[in-house]
Amino acid sequence: MRIATWNIERLRHKKFLEQILLACEQTQADILVLTETDHRVSLDYPYSFHTPPLTDLQPVFYNPTENRVSIYTNYPCIRQHKTCDEYTALCVELETDKGYMLVYGTIIGIYGNRHPSFQQSLVQQLDDIKRLSDSGIPLCICGDFNCSFSDGYYFTKPGRETLLRTFSDYDIELLTKNEAKCIDHIAVSKRFISNSGIQIAEWNQDKLLSDHKGIVVCFS
Repeated sequence: MRIATWNIERLRHKKFLEQILLACEQTQADILVLTETDHRVSLDYPYSFHTPPLTDLQPVFYNPTENRVSIYTNYPCIRQHKTCDEYTALCVELETDKGYMLVYGTIIGIYGNRHPSFQQSLVQQLDDIKRLSDSGIPLCICGDFNCSFSDGYYFTKPGRETLLRTFSDYDIELLTKNEAKCIDHIAVSKRFISNSGIQIAEWNQDKLLSDHKGIVVCFS
């Protein structure tokens, strides 16, 4: 199984659309979470799920094709679960070859971690994570956390500590914790990981296609 996430920066580099599409395809991800995304990024997956268009919120500021989170997957969806903010967090329950899993695609703090709204977004989404964890179904939290964990690249100490504490409390492993200059992450319930080997790879390290690197985790 391969799980990947990438923030494509509202397709600001749309002149490279073909390269962006190719980069997504080359991840060969079974589950791909795109954030700050756009429906012009059309991928060949059997199942896809999207937060509502952002023109519903601010028709002047956003393009009609923009939305914040999309989940593409090879696995069938059993149901969709409610989140604290339907525009910014998306949760689907998938039937994978390793069993059922909730995939929670998200952006924590749409204006970055220095904006006052970051803490509110963090609290609300952690409430989602706690509620979903209590369902007993393994959980994957995937997307733009606006927080690095292995260095001083981009983080707030309270945000970092709160996320790590919550993951620890609910037996969730932050698989991308040690990636340098990384604010886009994949965290998965430990019981789902079990004894799987984990390999991690990145793309767009030069940030020519977006101001974020993409990251993929492979379970073997």
